Amino acid sequence: MKSYKSFDDIDYELNKLKLEREIAWEELKVVKNEFQEDLRPFNWVSTGLKFAGKYGVFVLLKKIIGK
Repeated sequence: MKSYKSFDDIDYELNKLKLEREIAWEELKVVKNEFQEDLRPFNWVSTGLKFAGKYGVFVLLKKIIGK
């Protein structure tokens, strides 16, 4: 257990812990918003189109090289 020499030390430590808690809370909000963005249907469609485009180019190159 930490020992304190004055009330100022206690106040300083409490303020530091409060700020750390607020920072952690804000980081949690950012993670939540990013997760919500990832679950939106538009993002799923966009990801699917990117995959389809890459796969299409792969198949096209395979046909060209295969002949």
